[in-house]
Amino acid sequence: MFHDQPDIAPAPAKALFAAAEAAMRAIPPAFPLNATVAVNPFLGQTGEDLAQAAARLARVAGVRLTRSRADYAAMIATGEITASDLAAALAACPHPGKPADGTTLTALAHQDQPAPQALPTIADLAARATGTDWPAIIRRCLGLWAAGHFDRGQALWTPAPGSSAFAAWREWAIHDLTPELAGLTGFCRHVANCPDTPGRALLRAAAALDLTADAAETAFHRLLTDLGGWAQHARWLQWQAELADDGEGTLADLLAIRLVWEEALLAHVPAVAPAWAEVLAAHAQPVTPNADLVVDTILQHATEMAYQRELDTVLRGADTATPGDRPLLQAAFCIDVRSEPFRRALESQDTGIGTLGFAGFFGLAVDHRPAASDLREARLPVLLPPRLHSSIPLPPAQDRRRRIAARAARALGRFRQAAVSSFAFVESAGPLYAAKLLRDALGLGRALATDPAPAFTPALSVDVKAATAAQVLKAMSLTQDHARLVLLIGHGATLHNNPHHSAYHCGACGGHPGDVSARLLAGLLNDPETRAGLPAHGIDLPADTLFLAGLHDTVTDRVTLYTDGAGRDHEADIRRARDWLDRTGRQVRQERAARLPGASAASLSARARNWAGIRPEWGLAGCAAFVAAPRAVTASGDLKGRAFLHSYDWREDRDFATLELILTAPVVVASWIGLQYYGSAVAPTLFGGGDKLIHNVTAGIGVVEGNGGMLRTGLPWQAVHDGERLVHAPLRLSVLVEAPQHAIAEVLARHEQVRALFDNGWLTLFALERGRITARWHRGTGWDEAGLARAA
Repeated sequence: MFHDQPDIAPAPAKALFAAAEAAMRAIPPAFPLNATVAVNPFLGQTGEDLAQAAARLARVAGVRLTRSRADYAAMIATGEITASDLAAALAACPHPGKPADGTTLTALAHQDQPAPQALPTIADLAARATGTDWPAIIRRCLGLWAAGHFDRGQALWTPAPGSSAFAAWREWAIHDLTPELAGLTGFCRHVANCPDTPGRALLRAAAALDLTADAAETAFHRLLTDLGGWAQHARWLQWQAELADDGEGTLADLLAIRLVWEEALLAHVPAVAPAWAEVLAAHAQPVTPNADLVVDTILQHATEMAYQRELDTVLRGADTATPGDRPLLQAAFCIDVRSEPFRRALESQDTGIGTLGFAGFFGLAVDHRPAASDLREARLPVLLPPRLHSSIPLPPAQDRRRRIAARAARALGRFRQAAVSSFAFVESAGPLYAAKLLRDALGLGRALATDPAPAFTPALSVDVKAATAAQVLKAMSLTQDHARLVLLIGHGATLHNNPHHSAYHCGACGGHPGDVSARLLAGLLNDPETRAGLPAHGIDLPADTLFLAGLHDTVTDRVTLYTDGAGRDHEADIRRARDWLDRTGRQVRQERAARLPGASAASLSARARNWAGIRPEWGLAGCAAFVAAPRAVTASGDLKGRAFLHSYDWREDRDFATLELILTAPVVVASWIGLQYYGSAVAPTLFGGGDKLIHNVTAGIGVVEGNGGMLRTGLPWQAVHDGERLVHAPLRLSVLVEAPQHAIAEVLARHEQVRALFDNGWLTLFALERGRITARWHRGTGWDEAGLARAA
């Protein structure tokens, strides 16, 4: 927001500020590398459908939001998309100008269209007029400044520390001769003479550019997309501030900076004014999808309907009967799609094994302080504020030793990066690293020691212990029929030399491994004071039930069990569980290796330690569905690692509070993941992280390709593509919930933003009954009892 916006301003100025605010809200946030979580790149467009968003982003970014027509044509030719899929998608399309029938639609699928072109900026027009690549110069100048200004500890110095982005940039740009040397004479003077606040700079530039309110919103959006990941990082700063009920103006500063450039270039190349007037006229037009975009979105919808038919077939074969005997082992996993194959394989070891799915932070909204550190890690979904605090207690002497070692490592890193010492360091110490490089290349790196169990700080009261435990157990549908041994298994990923390593960890844990949350919950549930208080909440845990935390390494498919507090009474149970987990890991590695280029089951462990590996695993590639139902609904089907599985039994959810929690938190988080993969696959130039092979970490917050330029956000191309084809089929998630239809509808009525995801097609919602799809949600009309009959 513009903090210098006057309270009393003329209507045109207010309209321009409102347009700027709308444009800034259209930019998705990008989280820094140390806690990367998936973000819905269409977060600012969820109030409109895919066709409308496609028209908007074609105008401001020149990207397509669907696959190529050739891809759809190939799926039609192989029968993956059927005539009934096309007919149903055509019938569901609300836009005028759609094809008359399925035959016409099929014919259009074989007529590929050229990629859309964004409306040009003045920098683009000036480049055409002068032959100087002004957009590249802007990217280079702004990228160099931004890398220093937004630095989080990587750089040795930061320009104008403590200043706002706009003030810091003015101080920099007044002395940066790059634009002048490129031919933009007087740019330094222009910056010096521009208003000293972003709001006034915006108004002056808007006047110079003849920007009116009806053209301003998409014109501003166009300039913000030009800033790449720097704008998205600024949107993240705004996001963080809003969580704390605070204001943040960095994104507004960046928009003003970009407008100052436009203003200077128009003055430098006035011959582009007629062409710019035509661009403004185009910006002033309503954002409306043309016939080609409508066809593309119908074809995308048909592709999703084809997958939903396949999913329905798997679920129809489900056995919803519940076993009566006490289970031999229960294991709770994160709902992450990588858990689905592991759960399926673990259950195949013995009929007495039962698994369930729950968000990997295990219901504990924890702000965690790691060992020997003063930093706090938000190990919870980014949609939630922390309510609890934890740390890893260490003896004072050990804490001191680890802090000294960490400081020494940081000092050495600074020394290695310094301009004076870096070359000398390589010359003198380089040979000493040969053994380490060889060891890492061969995957022979040493494992790190396990930290002691984390603890709540301050310690929870007796009443809070019982209330917290009861709330989590009810949300997990784990209130009865407990086994002697119950595993709480978070997940993380072992990999080296990968800037996006946190993206492979648990999104529900804020881009961190899930071990802390699992160990905290296990300790809480084993606590005698907690056990004594649970009956008052309607839960009786058997005296012989032990909760044990674990961590599933999704690169190696090995599980580490943390046996804190485990007595001798459960030694045999733990040995048996370890054996089952080891056999499960071997089975899953065999299945997963077939999907990874150049991999074998035996090589997966080495991939985890290979500093040169660009595809240690596929992450959540392939995600396509979210199922909230008893495990029996999905247990007998192979969902191929494409579904988020959340255990939920509505019969135990009397007030439907758990249903509301699932729809407003895990479903939304899963939608962010699914749509990030979707955006990175269909629009990699805008929403993808680029090529891993040329990534350079910048400012400690993100990556650039090569030696500078705009920050790249989203998933690297190697995360969705194997070098020959997409391995992530870009589909919007299908959400299937086993609960009464009226209860689901009532939750949606209370949460407009969640309902918009379904109403506008960013997610598709189905109701289940005894494991079968019975209805589909439609905007305006609610439930369609025909379920897939209308969709297939």
